[in-house]
Amino acid sequence: MKPAGPIFVADRFAELRVRLTELLSDLSGQDWTLGTAARQWSVRDIVSHLLGGDLGILSRRRDGFRLNEKPIERYSDLVDLVNGLNDQWVSAARRLSPRVLCDLLSFTGPQVEAYFASLDPFAIGEPVDWAGPAPAPVWLDVAREFTERWHHQQQIRDATGRPPLYEPYFLAPVLDTFVRALPHSFRDIAATVGTVVKFTISGEAGGCWSLLRRPNAWELALEADAEPATEVVLPQDSAWRLFTKGMNGETARTMATIAGDSALASPLFTTIAVIA
Repeated sequence: MKPAGPIFVADRFAELRVRLTELLSDLSGQDWTLGTAARQWSVRDIVSHLLGGDLGILSRRRDGFRLNEKPIERYSDLVDLVNGLNDQWVSAARRLSPRVLCDLLSFTGPQVEAYFASLDPFAIGEPVDWAGPAPAPVWLDVAREFTERWHHQQQIRDATGRPPLYEPYFLAPVLDTFVRALPHSFRDIAATVGTVVKFTISGEAGGCWSLLRRPNAWELALEADAEPATEVVLPQDSAWRLFTKGMNGETARTMATIAGDSALASPLFTTIAVIA
C-alpha cells in the first residue's frame, strides 16, 4: 500500500490570485451582478466573501483576535456559525464597489500568502471539519484554503462564461484535497477488513485513490495491494462540483462509471468538502 501523502500549495496562492485579478478586471458591470452556484450570492457577493476570508485569516489566525463566539458543540453549530458570519459580511459588503473590493483583495492577498508561507506544514492545527473532528496537520488546512479560493473563482468563471481554471497546477491539488474527505464520509460503512474501494477522477488534473478498510477506520491510499470490491470513475468537472455542492449526488452518479459492489460507492456521492 502507498499512503496518500501531504499536499503542499503555499507557493501557488499568488498565481491563483493573479488569475483572479485578471478575471475580475475583465468583468463588465453586468457580470458583477450575475447569479452563481453559491446559494443566493452574485459574482460580487463571492468576491466579497473571498475578501472576508482573507480578513478573517489575518485577524483570527495571524493576529490571534477572537470574538466572543458561542461554543461549538456539534458540526451543525459550526455550519450555523460560518453561514451566519458569511451572510453578515456579504450583506455589509454590498455597499462596496467592485473597484474597492479588488483594491482590498490586492492588499490582503499578499499578506495571507506570506502568513501561509510562514507556517510549519507538519504542525498540528485546528480540525478540517469535513475531513473529521480530529486536529489536522497545517498542510491540510492550507490546502483547504486553496480549494476555497479555487472553487469560488471557478464559480465566477462559470457564471460569467469564462474558461475554466482546469490546469493541473491548480486543479490537481484541489481534487487531491477534496478526496481527503472520503475516509470521514465512509466512517459508518461496515465492510470486511481489507476491503478496497477504488476512486478515479478522470481528466488531465485527475488521479486515482483507494479507500482501504482497516479494523477501526477507512484509510486513504494512492495504491492498495488488494483487488477493489468497487471501482468508481468520475470526470473532474463533475467531481469538484459534487464536493462543493455544485452538483447533487444523484446527478453525479449518472456521470460516473461504477463497477463491482455499487452500495459501497454510495458514500462517495454524499461527500462534501466545504462547510455547508
